[in-house]
Amino acid sequence: MIGKVCIVTGSNSGIGKETALALTGMGATVVMAVRDPQRGEDARAEIIKRTGKDTVDLMLCDLSSTNSVRQFVEEFSAKYDRLDVLINNAGAACHERQISEDGFERSLAVNYLGPFLLTRELLPLLERSAPSRVINLSSGLHGRAKIDFDDIQSERNYKGMRAYESTKLMILMYTYELARRLEGTGVTANVVLPGFVATNLGANMGSLRNKIMFKLVRPFQINAEKGAETSVYVATSPELESATGRCFAKSQERLSSEESYNESVQKKLWNVAESLLGV
Repeated sequence: MIGKVCIVTGSNSGIGKETALALTGMGATVVMAVRDPQRGEDARAEIIKRTGKDTVDLMLCDLSSTNSVRQFVEEFSAKYDRLDVLINNAGAACHERQISEDGFERSLAVNYLGPFLLTRELLPLLERSAPSRVINLSSGLHGRAKIDFDDIQSERNYKGMRAYESTKLMILMYTYELARRLEGTGVTANVVLPGFVATNLGANMGSLRNKIMFKLVRPFQINAEKGAETSVYVATSPELESATGRCFAKSQERLSSEESYNESVQKKLWNVAESLLGV
């Protein structure tokens, strides 16, 4: 990974921080794309201390804001002339329905539309840097989801976990469609299911019931370092240089849900994203 440039979104804590830590330790230049500058700087300082390497950069990027995503790409492109690995790691789960500054339901904005736009804007640089890799994080909970195109923004009978599951199915299906569209470019696109990881994601699930549930299951969760292993494997393994359109869990290829392979739904989801984003 020496000489390679990687972006990891949502890398000030949890899986993202451990992914950035591992890639920095392997010699990569890692750009931490984070929403909170102070938490990001604290995480960056920790990574430098633990690895003894200062090849880790911090840049602001709020995936729920299209303006922030575009500004990040502009600043990144002015500073770096290559991009070898893009890891769309950031995620959101909200107990109560929230709206982004662009008018999108927040989990849809962070888990699907933000990564869609970020990847789209960075594709020219990824193609010039090929062979390069795009890695999107989904969740095993995608298997419980269906896409409701009549209520894509969860305006009717909102339930936070259902919105989260649905958007994680979206990012997974998007990855498969992206892989097909990138054939022949040298840019691969794969999805990672990190497992049942103890992170801060459940903190926003609000209700007393959910808070109790997350506390009860904590002993059965793996730590963030373990949860990052598959992301690091898919980002760095030489044998996966040409692997694309695949799903990985526990550093092995896995099948995703039957629904996720529906190509007509994948294409429809792509068109919905373009329409909502105005691209």
